[in-house]
Amino acid sequence: MRSRSAQISIAIVCLVLGIMLAVQYRTSNRETELLPGRDKELLLKLQTVTEERDSLAREVISLRDKLSNIGGNDKATSDLQDELRKANLAAGLIPVHGPGIIVTLNDSPQALQAGSDPNALLVHDDDLLRVTNELKASGAEAISVNNERLTATSEIRCAGTTILVNTSKIAPPFVIKAIGDPDILQSGVQIKYGYLEQLKAIGIQVQVQKVDDVTVPAYAGLTKFNYSKPVQYKEKAD
Repeated sequence: MRSRSAQISIAIVCLVLGIMLAVQYRTSNRETELLPGRDKELLLKLQTVTEERDSLAREVISLRDKLSNIGGNDKATSDLQDELRKANLAAGLIPVHGPGIIVTLNDSPQALQAGSDPNALLVHDDDLLRVTNELKASGAEAISVNNERLTATSEIRCAGTTILVNTSKIAPPFVIKAIGDPDILQSGVQIKYGYLEQLKAIGIQVQVQKVDDVTVPAYAGLTKFNYSKPVQYKEKAD
């Protein structure tokens, strides 16, 4: 808004200066026609008008340069905002949507038999980790587990009887959303003898659904780097 207001103000000033130049130019022409009667006086006025005209012309050029710079600043600002948007997109800091698949995992409904391991009927952190890794390997561009966005620093781990994703506790059913080519993603997780097939074999409930549009939320946690710092590259001399 400020840039647009500045452009309008400068345009108005240029218009006013142009009108002033035109009026003074016509005045100087009119006075030149009377030179035979008042040579010295008119020559002095003509010199003054010429100097004022040159000064105004220089001011117009200066204002045009400022207007051009404002346009350039707007372009630079727009480019920076576009780069920032791309960086936030890659870091998972903004919500995204697109085609993809939804994988739902739930504990086995089978009754526990005497002497059986109860953990065999439950979905574990390692199960979620392996499924999300298969989605990444299949080209998923964004993944969330129970609406917890996975980023480069995310972790899926067990904490006692619960599973943590981005330090948030999640519980079954586990809904994994992934954005990417739906056919490739589906083929990646449902490959024969793949991990989902193994989970089905032990009774874990598995559902895979292709969708035309799925929304993956933004990462809501804190991003803090205590030890990592950007590498400073020196410019090569010509």
